Amino acid sequence: MLRYQQQFGFFDDTAINRSVRFVNLGEEIQAGSLDRVLQRIEAEVEKSGPALVFVDSFRSVMLAGVSAGDRIADLQHFVQRLGVAMTGWQATTFLIGEYFNDSEANPVFTVADGLIWLRQSVQRNSMVRKMEVLKMRGQATLPGLHTFRIGPEGIEVFAPALIAAAMDRGAGTKPRLGMGDATLDEMLGGGLPQGYSLLVAGPSGSGKSILASAFLSEGDRVGERGVIAVFEQQPNRGRNERLIELIETGRVGLVDSRASDLSIDEVILLLLKEVERLGATRVVIDSLSAFELALAPTFREDFRQSLARLVSAMAKAGVSLLMTSELEDRYTDLRFSPYGTAFLTDAIIVQRYVEIDSRLLRVIAVVKVRASAHSNDLRLYEIDSDGLRIAGRLDDREGLLGGRPTRKAGTHGTCDDDRG
Repeated sequence: MLRYQQQFGFFDDTAINRSVRFVNLGEEIQAGSLDRVLQRIEAEVEKSGPALVFVDSFRSVMLAGVSAGDRIADLQHFVQRLGVAMTGWQATTFLIGEYFNDSEANPVFTVADGLIWLRQSVQRNSMVRKMEVLKMRGQATLPGLHTFRIGPEGIEVFAPALIAAAMDRGAGTKPRLGMGDATLDEMLGGGLPQGYSLLVAGPSGSGKSILASAFLSEGDRVGERGVIAVFEQQPNRGRNERLIELIETGRVGLVDSRASDLSIDEVILLLLKEVERLGATRVVIDSLSAFELALAPTFREDFRQSLARLVSAMAKAGVSLLMTSELEDRYTDLRFSPYGTAFLTDAIIVQRYVEIDSRLLRVIAVVKVRASAHSNDLRLYEIDSDGLRIAGRLDDREGLLGGRPTRKAGTHGTCDDDRG
C-alpha cells in the first residue's frame, strides 16, 4: 500500500507512524476469529485516539469469519458490535470493501451511517469511473452518478452542476456586449445581452470559429477576460493570430483536455475554474459537435440533458456563453441545432451557403434573441484576412434558404451592400 501511494502528490512519508498509523490485522484474520479482530481494532483505537479510522479491506475480515465457520447471525452480531464501538470512538470510520452488487443483503449496509458506491463503466475503448452516494444518514445528498478521475493528486470528483435559478430576461435590463462586428451587433438589436447564451450554427467552413474569436477579441478590447474550450483544433495551428496572442498572454484562458473519457461535468468544472482564475465574463465552446465526439460513449445518450446543465452552470456564474455547432446544410428543411437543443439558448445565429450565378456565397441571420427585438434579415458575409465581414441583403433574390435562390420578378440584379 505504501509503495503504490507514493505516486500521488499528497503522499507524505514523514507522516507514517507519526500522524498515520498502519496496523496489520493479518494474524487475527488468519485465526478466523471475529472477536479477536474486533478486540485488536478497539485496542489500537484506544491507544492512538485517532480522528479517522480505515478498515481496508473490511470484506476480507467478513470473508475470514465465513471461512472459519461463523454463522451469518454471528457476522451480523459482529457488525452491530463494531457499530456500537465506532459510536463510542468519536472517530469517523471508513469500512472499505469490494462488493459487486449494491442491492445484496449485507449487514454492514444497515449499520453504516453512509454508503458511497464506486463503479466503473466500460464501453468500447473508454473506461469511466463514477460514484453514487446511496445513503447518508441525517442529511440530504445530491442524487445521481458523479464522475471522478484518479490523477496525480488523488481523486477529483465532478459532481453535476446545480441548475441555476431562473434569470430575468427582460428586454433592456441588461448591458449589451459587442460581437466584434458593428453590423452583427445591429442585427442582434444592439449586441448580445450580458449573461445570455448564444448558439452559432452553420456548416463546415462557414466561419463559426472566426466569429467566436471575434467575440473574445472584442471582449479583450473593452477590458473583459475570456475562456475558450476547444475540441476541434489546436488554436496555435489556426489562422487567427489575434486569438493565439490572447491565449499566450493570458488574457483568454484555454480549456483543451485530451482525455478520452471526458464528461460534461468535468468540462463544466474546468471552465468554472478558468472563469474564477481570470475573472472572465465571456466563454466560448468550439464546437459542440466535436465536444460530443470527445465525450466517453456512456455520456452521449443524455447529451442534451447534460448540455442543459452546462448552459445553466454558465448562467449561474454570470458569464456570456457562445457555442458553435456544426450544422449540415439541408435545403429541404430549416434546422438550428443537430441536437434539438435550440430552445436551451437565449440567442441563435445561423449561417448558410447559397449558390448565386454559379458562385458559392455565405449568408447569416439572427434567428432569435430572447425577450429582445432583432433583425430578421438574411445578409451576405465574407471571410478575409481581417475576419468575418458582413455586407448587405440580397433584395433581388428569393428562396435563399433553398440553396439555389431565384431572381425576383422586375429586379435588375442589384444587391443592397457596400460594394454596390
